[in-house]
Amino acid sequence: MADRPLSSSSFALATTTPLPANDGASLQEPQPQYLESRTPSSITGQAPPESALGGSTAAFAQKEVAASHGSEEGEPVKPASTKSGKKRVLLFALVGLVALIVVVLAVMLPVYFKVIKPNQNSAESSTASSDSGSTGHHTSAAPTPTASPTSSTTGGDGSTVTLEDGTTFTYANSFGGYWVADPDNPYDDGARPNSWTPPLNESFNYATTRIYGVNLGGHFVLEPFISPAPFQKYPGTLDEWSLSIAMAADTASGGLDQLEEHYRTFITEQDIAEIAGAGLNWVRLPVPFWAIETWPGEPFLEKTSWRYIVRVLQWCRKYGIRVNLDLHAVPGSANAYNHGGKVGEHNFLNGVMGYANAQRTLNYIRIFTEFISQPEWKNVVPMFSILNEPLVTTIGQDTLRSFYLEAHRMMREISGFGEGNGPYMVVHDSFQGLAGLAGFTDGADRIGGDVHPYFAFNGDANPATIDSGVGPGAGNGWALRACTRFGTMMNDSRVALGVSVAGEWSNAWNDCGLYLRGIDGAATYAPGCEEWNDSTNWSDGVKAGLLSFTSAQMDALGDYFFWTWKIGASERGIVEAPLWSYQLGLKNGWMPTDPRTVVGTCASVGGPSTTWDGTFQPYMTGGAGAGLATGAGGYPWPPTTINGVGAAAIELPAYTATGTIATLPAPTFTGSSGQSISSGNGWFNPDDTALAPTPVAGCTYPDAWNAEDAANPGR
Repeated sequence: MADRPLSSSSFALATTTPLPANDGASLQEPQPQYLESRTPSSITGQAPPESALGGSTAAFAQKEVAASHGSEEGEPVKPASTKSGKKRVLLFALVGLVALIVVVLAVMLPVYFKVIKPNQNSAESSTASSDSGSTGHHTSAAPTPTASPTSSTTGGDGSTVTLEDGTTFTYANSFGGYWVADPDNPYDDGARPNSWTPPLNESFNYATTRIYGVNLGGHFVLEPFISPAPFQKYPGTLDEWSLSIAMAADTASGGLDQLEEHYRTFITEQDIAEIAGAGLNWVRLPVPFWAIETWPGEPFLEKTSWRYIVRVLQWCRKYGIRVNLDLHAVPGSANAYNHGGKVGEHNFLNGVMGYANAQRTLNYIRIFTEFISQPEWKNVVPMFSILNEPLVTTIGQDTLRSFYLEAHRMMREISGFGEGNGPYMVVHDSFQGLAGLAGFTDGADRIGGDVHPYFAFNGDANPATIDSGVGPGAGNGWALRACTRFGTMMNDSRVALGVSVAGEWSNAWNDCGLYLRGIDGAATYAPGCEEWNDSTNWSDGVKAGLLSFTSAQMDALGDYFFWTWKIGASERGIVEAPLWSYQLGLKNGWMPTDPRTVVGTCASVGGPSTTWDGTFQPYMTGGAGAGLATGAGGYPWPPTTINGVGAAAIELPAYTATGTIATLPAPTFTGSSGQSISSGNGWFNPDDTALAPTPVAGCTYPDAWNAEDAANPGR
């Protein structure tokens, strides 16, 4: 499929272990026929070291696995008892008083400084931010008012959670995690997902705490292989563009509003609770630009998804899950894949409308940044992946770098510089390997790197089976293959670039899966996919092999987001891409039930020994020297060249900055006494008053989604 490309340079240059035979084309980006002429070829270059668990660094194994489930560290913080039953025995008055003081101080001081005080500060900041604003704004669809819970406000393993509709479920978390939902302080950031991850109101140390994450793919940017049923209902649809047109025409079934039912039901609060209960601590949340607005001619359901996006963010707050917000679809499409909005079209920084589409994209990055930089949200969303899988071989390296550094300048003008001021800006390696991101970001305040290393799309029609039975040899060499490729790559990037994550990966060792290669695509796996599209009868050997393979990838990558948490059922009523569902694997035995236990997998299978000293250069994490990239002057904006037209950006159609700015509204909550609670106005920096891009009056523009071959009308 064109859906889930991977980084073609994900080969870690670890030569201590040879790659399996016929493996040289592995990790190439998948492509449909219409993209063959422009998709990047396999790159085997490498990146400089930089992150954490590279090839199963023992330091993390000792620290994280040592925290057993029954340790004190794993116990949830419980609210102090308010019972006033005091048994006063004069004989023990003095001793009892001293003991009482000691107990009260021991309980209340940590709770005050770790939960209450930070959230008092947050509430004060929230009030301040709600008073600031700017002119010339219009607001996206306001989230539906949310009724805050009126029963328990916190709980750990075995506690009862009351949902918005009044139903309940029992929270299962054996890792010391606890949820927090204060009806009178909905922005309480005191929750934590497990004992080894700090609460949201404490800093996340990227050098010592691993990112164990999963994507919520297909929730707000629909993909056929993740949510096949809507596409099966409307034959001939290939992407969200064509699906939106087909739905809109079907007024009898609800028209385009059918998508809202998907937003409402695909990911639920219980999913977020299960993610925390699985030992994970982050999610990557793909979102589209049409959560903010659409322009004439764009068929997407505009604004509606935002109220559900912010609902997911609030659930993540409740369970202590941090969010990497991922702008997955941008105007004109950054890659021509079906998850870019419109399959087969690439009009972002490419073709006649390439610069104009980039102007819009920068504005949407700005709007998201303003929202998530607010004190109410910055602890929940400390990371922002600003552009998903752009094709640098089409765009051009210098042009894409110009865009990245302009986005970074804009984001830091909004948030300020240094740790805690706005999110990390994360950029994708464009299928060229993390090494290609190093150097031009030197000195830049908190730019992280993202790689998407997949095994499924290597073009090998007859890969070795994953099933070699159970026991130490499970996986038939796939674990060693993962360790060989990934460990060195990740550690090198942590040294040269900074925080580096695998934003997407899966345990798919072949390219089976309904619609995995697109609606019209076909798997290359020669033995046939019937067995792999239905996990019902998978043997113990298959499950053991997948568990070994997945554990090795987790160990080698260190900081990661599995793609994806959930795959929806097809019309057959089953999951037909089971290799891609974390949730399904967790329930059926081929995903680790504790992600810490994977540490050491690479060493156990004879993988390369790679190390990282656990330190970032200060500027990489917002410390001393953090600012704009030292080499930013070499990548001017607007860019000097736009591919496909052989012209500078200033010679192409552009928009004028005279439009009204859209803002993203926060939800309104109802407190325990029925009072309305609202804070934040969607705009962090009141000094950011520049207007939005809009078409120049009287000008006729080429179709912004179909202008790769259009003539340049000039300005």
